[in-house]
Amino acid sequence: MIRELLVVLMVAGETGSASAQAVKIVGIGATPCSQFTAEIGRTPATERDFFAWAQGFMSGALIRSPPGVDEGLDLTPPGFPLARQAEFLRSYCQAHSEQDFMDAVRALYRTLRAPPT
Repeated sequence: MIRELLVVLMVAGETGSASAQAVKIVGIGATPCSQFTAEIGRTPATERDFFAWAQGFMSGALIRSPPGVDEGLDLTPPGFPLARQAEFLRSYCQAHSEQDFMDAVRALYRTLRAPPT
């Protein structure tokens, strides 16, 4: 089953002004956090699929960023390795079961902009 989710994102334009843009998110990233938590509890290997989706989503966001926004952003900084990122997503979804996995990924992306120490 392909999941989809319609979200409204704030997009920074070349002039620095922000505008709303509706986009359809598809795939396992559109899964509710409550379902993500249940699925990885039943089948731990499924987390790898979710994490692969998250990496693709963040890479796409980075590529689509306008010039001067997130340039040089490292999605795998030494201080925030992949295992810690996966834990971030698990913790986020456990604490925000009413949100979607994509919301957890967006929170991770924002965190990677200023990694915790």
